[in-house]
Formats: sequence, structure tokens, C-alpha cells
Amino acid sequence: MHCPFCRHADSRVVDSRTAEDGSSIRRRRQCPNCMRRFTTIEATSLSVIKRSGVTEEFSRQKVISGVRKACQGRPVGEDDLAKLAQRVEELIRARGIAEVDADEVGLAILEPLRELDQVAYLRFASVYQGFDSLEDFEAAIGSLRAERDAAIAAAEGADGGAGSEQS
Repeated sequence: MHCPFCRHADSRVVDSRTAEDGSSIRRRRQCPNCMRRFTTIEATSLSVIKRSGVTEEFSRQKVISGVRKACQGRPVGEDDLAKLAQRVEELIRARGIAEVDADEVGLAILEPLRELDQVAYLRFASVYQGFDSLEDFEAAIGSLRAERDAAIAAAEGADGGAGSEQS
């Protein structure tokens, strides 16, 4: 790292801390030549390869704007959308690759959106997965119902087991 003051080719790291939301590192450096201190921020990049082949930087804002359309008229706030976008980015970064296809971003959105709001999930999935018939919607709704019924049965099983021991 070149010193921004004297352009010396080397610097020494004095202190390192995570910055922002943990996706970058803030380093305090000192030049051994002029002894002045300066700060650098190191961040990993995450690129999205669009269907057209164009590569662009991952944007939480683009995730939010895409999901916001599906959430129109639903009880989903801006904070919920921001958390969803952060979770999507974390899921993608956890894969440990620097470039992902746009389709992978869409797939990463589906599960957190299903947990957030099922109607918004159906809207997003219908566009993203290209639903073109009533059967596609019925299959997706059937899957959501099966998950809900399994969760209810598991909750009743946990409650029922505790009640039967008291007899």
C-alpha cells in the first residue's frame, strides 16, 4: 500500500477492525518513511452475472426493489426488506465464490421471502420461476400447505406429549 502523503511503497498496519456490517475491514496504517497515519478499507467484492452476460456488483438495493414489488399491499416493512436483503447477501457470500449467476440470487431470495410473507413469496416465485398455469400455482400452494400442516402437527405433538405425561 503506497503512502498517500509521500508515495512510499510500503506501510505498516497499526490496527485492524471490521467495519460496517462485517463485510469489510478497516485498517489503520503508518508510513515508515514520513511516519504519517492513514486509513484503508478492504472489502471483498461480489459480482452478479446477468443473463445477458454482463457482470455487475451485487446490490442489496436491487434485491430490495425486486422484492418490494412482490410485497406491495402486504404487511412487510422496509426493515423487513433490508433484513431479507442482508440475509440473501450472507447466503450468497457463504458459498465462498466471487461471482454468482443472477438466477442464484433469485433462488437465494425465495426461502427468506417464503418465511417473511407467503403471498409475496407466491408473487415473486410466479414471476421468477415462470408460472404459466394454474397447476403451477396449485403446486406451490400445496407445498406451502404441507409445510404449514407439518409445523402444526409437530407443535401439537410437542404439546400433546407433555400433557399425556401428567395423567
